[in-house]
Amino acid sequence: MLKVLFLGTSGSMPTVARSLPSILIKRDGDAILFDCGEGTQRQMMRCRTGINLSSVFISHWHADHFLGLPGLIHTMSFLNRNDKLNVYGPRWAGVPNFFALINPQFQVDFVEVSPGDMIELGSFSVRVFAVDHGIGACGYVFEEHERPGKFDRRKAEELGLKPGPLYQTLQNGESVAIGDRVVMPEQVIGPKRPGRKIVYAGDTRPSDEVVQAARNADLLIHEATLAGDLAGYAKAVGHSTASEAAYIARKAGVVKLILTHISSRYANASPLLEEARLIFHNTFVADDLLEIEVPYRDRLD
Repeated sequence: MLKVLFLGTSGSMPTVARSLPSILIKRDGDAILFDCGEGTQRQMMRCRTGINLSSVFISHWHADHFLGLPGLIHTMSFLNRNDKLNVYGPRWAGVPNFFALINPQFQVDFVEVSPGDMIELGSFSVRVFAVDHGIGACGYVFEEHERPGKFDRRKAEELGLKPGPLYQTLQNGESVAIGDRVVMPEQVIGPKRPGRKIVYAGDTRPSDEVVQAARNADLLIHEATLAGDLAGYAKAVGHSTASEAAYIARKAGVVKLILTHISSRYANASPLLEEARLIFHNTFVADDLLEIEVPYRDRLD
């Protein structure tokens, strides 16, 4: 099961209804945090997710995206965490002093990343891509490895195979002998199927890099700080409007778009949603504590 939990969905400053940016991806036994705004650990407690994180990925070092990390790491220390925690993020000269200030009682390693880097984490990976935010910033592609193709039991039976260990042998990619014939895996197993792909763009202007990173994604999480009537201001401060995010989703051919990083000026985000849906219908605005499940697709359409 692959779930995405929006812990914080505001931009720049919190509101009564929205905390600062933080997104948790839960997959089997892994819990991966993307950004860690102020108040993240309290949101995790409200959702009863626990705080046993596998990894943390910071999109950039603006305060609203990482100031929840010191408190979260302190709580992990208080609860006697022993496992190492890797915190990934773009270059920042202040990182060594920042982590020294926290003084955790377990190993916390900062791993500097750059666009193009690929972090392999078992059966999935996280790829780093460039964004346009006027600071050393990046986005992340969470992508599962390809899955084996479907096993065609009816075809196997037609070829004289009975249910049992030989099925597993074929699924392991090995051929099997039936009398004087050899059955190859490709005779009974379909083409490989894609894993699920989630793209978190962080803070960014619309860009070709985001389009390429999000190509055919199951889910694109893109900022929509402002509405279209403030497009000039959005450009000046390195952010996107709701309609610009929707254009990115349409160009990239994603399945679903979720807007986040909503400016505190919008007590009601429905104008942003309406604006985006005129361009890309399968759009939603994230509220704090929204949780969605990302299903498998058998193929890329």
